[in-house]
Amino acid sequence: MATSVALILASLLAAGALLAPSAAGRAAAMLGALVVAPVLLVAHVYETDAFASLREHPPAAVAAVVIATVVVAALAVLFDRRPAWFPPAVVAALPFRVPIGIGGTTANLLLGLYVVIAAGGLAYAVPRLRAARRQRAGAGALATVLAASAGGPSAEHPVRWLERLLALSVVLYAVQSTYSSDADHALENVVFFYVPFVILFALLGRVRWTPVLATRCLTVLAGLAVAFAAVGFVEYATKHVLLNPRVISSNQLESYFRVNSLFFDPNIYGRFLMIVMLALAGVVLWTRRRGAAISASAVLAVLWAGLVLTFSQSSFVALLVGLAVLGGMRWGVRRAALAASGLVAVAIAVALLAPGAIRLDVGDPRSADSATSGRYDLVMGGVDLFTSAPVLGQGSGAFAREYRRTQESSDEGAASASHTIPVTVAAEQGVAGLLAYLALLVAALVRLLRGAGASVPRAVVAAAFVALVAHTLMYAAFLEDPLTWTLLGVGVALARAAEADQDGVVADGPAAAV
Repeated sequence: MATSVALILASLLAAGALLAPSAAGRAAAMLGALVVAPVLLVAHVYETDAFASLREHPPAAVAAVVIATVVVAALAVLFDRRPAWFPPAVVAALPFRVPIGIGGTTANLLLGLYVVIAAGGLAYAVPRLRAARRQRAGAGALATVLAASAGGPSAEHPVRWLERLLALSVVLYAVQSTYSSDADHALENVVFFYVPFVILFALLGRVRWTPVLATRCLTVLAGLAVAFAAVGFVEYATKHVLLNPRVISSNQLESYFRVNSLFFDPNIYGRFLMIVMLALAGVVLWTRRRGAAISASAVLAVLWAGLVLTFSQSSFVALLVGLAVLGGMRWGVRRAALAASGLVAVAIAVALLAPGAIRLDVGDPRSADSATSGRYDLVMGGVDLFTSAPVLGQGSGAFAREYRRTQESSDEGAASASHTIPVTVAAEQGVAGLLAYLALLVAALVRLLRGAGASVPRAVVAAAFVALVAHTLMYAAFLEDPLTWTLLGVGVALARAAEADQDGVVADGPAAAV
């Protein structure tokens, strides 16, 4: 019970970082979330084997905490003095996951990104709390000026439906973990993903994007993507995958060889490449500089080769969806719709004329499972879980355990998710969670797509988000993926900037680029 209460408290603090009416309130909630989430995690894993070495050697644990604190504090000072460094730091840390043993399993954690988020949170929160304290102490007009310049109540952006629904989604997920058969998994999702990514969204939503900053971030993304693709080429040439034993085993059984570079899953690797490719495609479509177009096209060719070697069907489809959105913004919806219709017609023709090429037998429904790499059975199992508990669902994080129970499978690798996010949400959270998810999608799409055609960065972010949503319909991870929150945060910041052009309001966060 105490753990459930602490988990709900962490989610409420994260929600407060989005919804509190004043800068000081949001700052306090942000700091509270940054403190409660790690404490909750330590309490969760303290008695496990993963924590044994630190538990049995207190000096090592203290040293680890001191080192982490010093690193975060140093970065916070840097971001406070050089706020334009925060977005590139986020972008650079996004793809890197470190395998850590947690509760008897191995979790691939975004440790670098967590450090950047914590530092950004401190850089945002501490000045605002200090200014609020000075103002309460009645230090006079100077304190009022300092409070306003640091982001006082009047400087906070108004709360929109997107922020409300994000907060609702996080709190609802935590509440529904209280009756889950796998509450530990739900706790890990909240602590590792939901809470820190809410803070990431809040910070990125306050960035004042400039052409220089956008170019710098795209350069970092493209450089990382090329480096990852190079690793993938080496894996394919040597027929040796560096990470993830399951991918290694799969390659031994299939007639083709999939690469995952430094990622633990070819589909997550493909998702990252797909997002970067859409950003570069935006450059090619809109730039008037020949050199930039040639450079972006050359990188696109390399990344396309890297994407092909993933054999990630979901990433291919998502890329086409994103390109269709970009095409609609660049040349008009009618032309983009005609092109997309042609591609769909080709796909249908392949399925009817050469079903063996995609392992599909139109007359056999079970062949859909082979054609979708096992997703058909997972989706059907998820539908069964939903129908057995349609209102509130099985509980947050319970899909894998409940699927194995209903399928009478003891194999821990039998399922990790339905690989179709709406089905996962419906199975775990019932109608309540599904309605919140659908409302969140609508609010996000409206916020990002409205007026996006007037700005190249907004068009790219909107297309990338739509493509990511398409990817989640065929693969796992939506709010558990930092890319989702990054695209939403950047998109909100750009939308706010477009609105602020009319009245001269400027961005106010620690990551505001100046």
